[in-house]
Amino acid sequence: MRIAILSGGDGWHVRDLLRAALELGHVAEVVDFRKVQACVGRVSLPPLLIGAGKPDLADFDAIIVRTMPPGSLEQVVFRMDVLQALANRGVKILNPPRALEVCVDKYLALERLQQAGLLVPETIVCQRADAALDAFEQLGRDVVVKPIFGSEGRGMMRITDPELAWRTFRAIERTQAVLYLQRFIRHPGWDLRAFVLNGKVIASVRRVSAGDWRTNVAQGARAELFKLTSSQEELALLASAAVGTIAAGVDLLPGPNGEIYLIEVNAVPGWRALSPATGVDVARAIVNACEAAT
Repeated sequence: MRIAILSGGDGWHVRDLLRAALELGHVAEVVDFRKVQACVGRVSLPPLLIGAGKPDLADFDAIIVRTMPPGSLEQVVFRMDVLQALANRGVKILNPPRALEVCVDKYLALERLQQAGLLVPETIVCQRADAALDAFEQLGRDVVVKPIFGSEGRGMMRITDPELAWRTFRAIERTQAVLYLQRFIRHPGWDLRAFVLNGKVIASVRRVSAGDWRTNVAQGARAELFKLTSSQEELALLASAAVGTIAAGVDLLPGPNGEIYLIEVNAVPGWRALSPATGVDVARAIVNACEAAT
């Protein structure tokens, strides 16, 4: 099987996928998402190129989307269009383009989770600073402000001070970004990450904060082996299905009264901390999933 790994570089996860593909007897090639181009009409070039002089992406048996590199809205939309064009040509893509589109947008993903009947944090999304200040009051003056597109806890702020809220919301408004506010959920200093693949939880960890309210490993939290209860596992599977993912990192956060909130479904989940904590070769499982789908 010939696999393309779409990424913005050759980081650890890309190298781990290359290792797993080689061990399983497949050929894998790293493709820079930023170099992809497309042709339409009577052009003497393949319709979907890796780059000038490179082969057609449609010649690959499967494509693993490892990351969506930063770019303008036009660039991101074009990359999603390319993935959809490939899917229309029968190329197996992990994750499917529509699932990636949903999960990259925190508001859209949260709406899907709520529509599936899952408990999500109280959230208000708006476009003006005045509306955000009203939302700050409605959400109890203790909110988490997040970029609507973002990952690994980057760009998140917890705001409890009205003056800081005023300055922050005004600054965000000037950048023409969306203001995304969630009521802060008091938690025990840890959350749960479930790695879902093909409708099964193949590994799960508890992510314990390093003295921060954020529980992201990228922000210093540690991952430790944790066996989900049957109800927690069911929540993770329902969340993954709600956004249409094949592979997903589902984040579950315990609330102050024992309730479990669905915080996020990551359609490009990492496993650098999860694999050693659980002993599960996630990269190998992903490549096997691609093989089973072709």
